[in-house]
Amino acid sequence: MKELVNFILQYGNLNQQQIELITGKATELELRKDEYFSEAGKISTQVGFVLDGVMRVCYYDNKGEEITKYFIDENNLVVDLESFQNSICSSAYVQAVTDCKLIVFSKPDWEELLHTIVGWDAIVHKIIARALMQKIDRRSPLVSEDATTRYLSFMEKYPKILNRIPLSYLASYLGITQSSLSRIRKNIR
Repeated sequence: MKELVNFILQYGNLNQQQIELITGKATELELRKDEYFSEAGKISTQVGFVLDGVMRVCYYDNKGEEITKYFIDENNLVVDLESFQNSICSSAYVQAVTDCKLIVFSKPDWEELLHTIVGWDAIVHKIIARALMQKIDRRSPLVSEDATTRYLSFMEKYPKILNRIPLSYLASYLGITQSSLSRIRKNIR
């Protein structure tokens, strides 16, 4: 739980009573590899914080191909924000790539925290803004760089994730085939 508290305190100040209220609403969840945290076609009903493991956000394109949008590792929030906030069906899946341990909040508990803790909404907005900036940071190179540069960039930015995810997911994320990724990896060694 201290990881969650430390994460939150990066974005604002809370007193001990507020921290206890937050941790009192939190429950632990274990997901096995390949299990879903949230699914396309369903409404996302919880916010999670990854204590251990790697998750991915993916969807199926109009050809039925699975596309990995991004990965989420330890000490990051995981939520399908649009679905969660607006109670609409999600268009993406959030899936455990490895066995994962999370701290989760139900939607009613999350909303209670928003209404009870002064300044909690500001902290949440800062966390969301950071996540959106990370998302832009992740996606921008995928449009403008060649595949080798994208792979090298991924290696540099996410060394903790690299050896924990299947190559098929990484290839999908990079927008290349798995055989292209194998060639790139072979040429780099």
